Amino acid sequence: MKKILTTPISYDQIKDLKIGDTVYLTGMLATCRDAGHARVVNDGVMPKHIELKEGAIFHAGPIVAKDESGKEYMVSIGPTTSRRMESVEADFIEKTGVRLIIGKGGMMDKTANACKTFGAIHCAYPGGCAVVAAKEVEEITNCEWRDFGMPEALWIMRVKEFGPLVVSIDTKGNNLFENNKKLYNERMEKLI
Repeated sequence: MKKILTTPISYDQIKDLKIGDTVYLTGMLATCRDAGHARVVNDGVMPKHIELKEGAIFHAGPIVAKDESGKEYMVSIGPTTSRRMESVEADFIEKTGVRLIIGKGGMMDKTANACKTFGAIHCAYPGGCAVVAAKEVEEITNCEWRDFGMPEALWIMRVKEFGPLVVSIDTKGNNLFENNKKLYNERMEKLI
């Protein structure tokens, strides 16, 4: 059965998910990278056109174009390495109440602890699928913080069955990438 999370994302929607599970997102999604995280965490500025509480963000730097009528649309929206946001993600989760963080690769202990404490999850989106991801964007509804430039701006969009998203940190703080790293290192030691 296909598990689809719908915004706003309640704790009940995600509490039973485990690392390694595959989910999809339908509803509202905002891109948010380094500059956006800093604006929220360091400057205390919240976006005006999307509610991040029980919402979803995507560590991504999209390419956006305009059609003949001037309406913006996604050309490509590939994930950015989530670990880049590790130093501020826990504070971002606490300040915003975001429930779903999507990006490339995993995150570390600080974020895992925040997911456990505040009831959030991190999911990995497969790298190399930026054009596929753009096709899952039904509409760009707004854009904030254009002063950051296209890849860092906060693009707000409606998505339908956006994914697949692999749960890499669950609400218990379990961490798929870190667990696999330990397992790999143990196996390497035995081989060496």
